[in-house]
Amino acid sequence: MTDTNKKPTWALLALAVGAFGIGTTEFSPMGLLPVIAEGVHVSIPSAGLLISAYALGVMIGAPVMTLLLARLRAKHALMVLLSIFVVGNLLSAMAPGYWTLLASRLVTSLNHGAFFGIGSVVAANLVTPDKRASAVATMFMGLTIANIGGVPAATWIGQQIGWRMAFAGTAGLGLLAMAALVVALPRGEMGAMPDIRKELRVLARPVVLMALATTVMGSAAMFTVYTYIAPILTTLTGASGAFVTLALVLIGVGFTIGNGIGGKLADWSLDGATKIFLASLAVIMLALPLLLTSHWGALIGVVLWGAAAFAIVPPVQIRVMHAAAEAPGLASSVNVGAFNLGNAAGAAIGSFVISAGMGYAAVPVAGAVMAAAGLLLVFAGRAVGAQPAAV
Repeated sequence: MTDTNKKPTWALLALAVGAFGIGTTEFSPMGLLPVIAEGVHVSIPSAGLLISAYALGVMIGAPVMTLLLARLRAKHALMVLLSIFVVGNLLSAMAPGYWTLLASRLVTSLNHGAFFGIGSVVAANLVTPDKRASAVATMFMGLTIANIGGVPAATWIGQQIGWRMAFAGTAGLGLLAMAALVVALPRGEMGAMPDIRKELRVLARPVVLMALATTVMGSAAMFTVYTYIAPILTTLTGASGAFVTLALVLIGVGFTIGNGIGGKLADWSLDGATKIFLASLAVIMLALPLLLTSHWGALIGVVLWGAAAFAIVPPVQIRVMHAAAEAPGLASSVNVGAFNLGNAAGAAIGSFVISAGMGYAAVPVAGAVMAAAGLLLVFAGRAVGAQPAAV
């Protein structure tokens, strides 16, 4: 559904600005862990719990915040969520110690799943049905571009000026996103208090659970490698610090390319796109141990891997919304939580492989197994008659 007074393109770009800010605050602490650890006087593994706390908050906050804000217009709900984003980042910038910083990161994360969940529904309703996956991909483009510009910028600021200024600057991105939404997003209709039991029953359907499980597997495949990309490149490729930085930027480029392709192909066929990208991701990850033995092979490999990994996002997001057509907002938000569950699972799988002495070359292979498992779930969903309904 479009608004005659607002152009969908501008509204989608405003949503992308919000996604850019959220992507920056989610991923920038990974590059700042040593600086943050020193600043709050804890070990790097303890500082790593800041990332775990954020992922936990996303999983909890996604359904809770979506239901709490259900009565509001979608535009107003998104503004509330970005307000939480701004406050959380400012609290992080002012946190006097480790535990207050941990709590501040948890507060920040509460907006994440609901923003992408509600935003996905808004984006899909701004355009005609045959363009919905592309519209969702446009919003997620902000998340991919954050890995090219926002995260490196925040990391540089944190290293040069201090990690507190990195969080403060990220809060500024939230204010910018709020201004963009005020100007560009249609006013929309008032929400209604959902029938929570009914919506939870929708989420419990086998077809919805399979779609969510596919999301977990695709995300786990991605983060099995992404979590350990720096030591993988250092060990297998003999990469310098500068080369690792270049590779991270190229991964962001791959994410952006894959996001666009994923949206376009998902408009053609949700199941077809999901199968193609999961299969492609599995094949590329199996080839990574060979590609990573040379610098040029590594550069090519990380771009292809990044493209295949993020091309999965638009189709699996729309798949869940279609499978749970009676509760698309809640399902969409929960699916973002499923992405974060996959993040944690992928990190744990990679850790197990490395700790078991299998070597860094085995990490992409483990990720390929996760991608193959996701592919099997797509076929299983079809076998039980999991044909998505329209949103």
